[in-house]
Amino acid sequence: MSQDLYDVLGVSRDADADAIKKAYRRLARQLHPDVNPDPETQERFKEVSRAYEVLSDPEKRRHYDMGGDPFGGAGGFGGAGQGFSFTDIMDAFFGQSAGQAQGRGPRPRVRRGQDALIRLEVELAEAAFGVTRELKVDTAVTCGTCAGDGAAPGSKPVTCETCRGRGEVHQVQRSFLGEIRTMRPCAACRGFGTIIPEPCRECSGDGRVRSRRTLTVKIPPGVDTGTRVQLSGQGEVGPGGGPAGDLYVEMHVADHPTFTRQGTDLLATVTLPMTAAALGTTLELPTLEADLVESGAVTDVETTVPLEIQPGTQSGAETVLHGRGVPSLRGTGRGDLVVRVLVETPTRLDARQEELLRELAALREETHPDGQVHASHKGVFGRLRDAFK
Repeated sequence: MSQDLYDVLGVSRDADADAIKKAYRRLARQLHPDVNPDPETQERFKEVSRAYEVLSDPEKRRHYDMGGDPFGGAGGFGGAGQGFSFTDIMDAFFGQSAGQAQGRGPRPRVRRGQDALIRLEVELAEAAFGVTRELKVDTAVTCGTCAGDGAAPGSKPVTCETCRGRGEVHQVQRSFLGEIRTMRPCAACRGFGTIIPEPCRECSGDGRVRSRRTLTVKIPPGVDTGTRVQLSGQGEVGPGGGPAGDLYVEMHVADHPTFTRQGTDLLATVTLPMTAAALGTTLELPTLEADLVESGAVTDVETTVPLEIQPGTQSGAETVLHGRGVPSLRGTGRGDLVVRVLVETPTRLDARQEELLRELAALREETHPDGQVHASHKGVFGRLRDAFK
């Protein structure tokens, strides 16, 4: 190479190592074969790489400055004795040594365990007012034989002789770019850096075993289907006896024969004969607390609440009992109990009942009613108009 190496990189003879590296990075980004594959650019890239190989090595640079041949007559890009490697190219493109980027050290044997999820079905009253349940869970626990280290009693892990405890091994390949150095997990120790010569027979060296245990979970008032209760540290124990993950208990609220839940409100439907709807009456409506009394959980709560049916109540009318719904999970107070009334029309009448109804119709001048026809569908503006009215 007859051209001055400093001119090839575009630096002065007194440039320091950082200036030389920056110049090489800039040129490598422009001239790399992946960016400019034409033959002339590739030749230029080889010259820049050879120049950087010499000027980045203090001994070779000193030898070159004294007029010597830094390549020792080997010549040719990638020739014998050349110290340039793929690491330098990675350094040029990513600003750090490829060896440093890949070197992570040995993998830890002790790691945190995974979280676990189980589903629990509860009654509506239990979800509304809270309950304490005992659960049987099947999870990984620390091995009692080896105390989690995976080695048989009386033995212990030893340093891997293949990677000398690093957990990684270097692999060197030659290409037209020079030496390509890569690192991969050590196959002998699977990247741990240590080997267990005598694994524990109980856990096969994993440090944990499966076990069924009983846990007590306290379900707070106000949970609904899909709500998850977190039990910290009650999940799967990690490999090597590592700390356990969390256990999540997901709620599923069973259907209730009387009430339907809607958020914190309860919905119920009461069917009345037309006479009771016309004349009015008072009903004793069961409360959700009545389920707790029936199960024996409590004894001193109201099991019914009076429901006043006003005379002339129409089918579909709703009555709201405030504070009779479900307690709020993340707040104070309770929702409402909304009772919808359905008026039942008799389908079978004896002669006397029919006679009385016809007499009532005559008194109310309803023997031949004209009826009122209403539109079954209204547009958006029609519904807005009715809302404002």
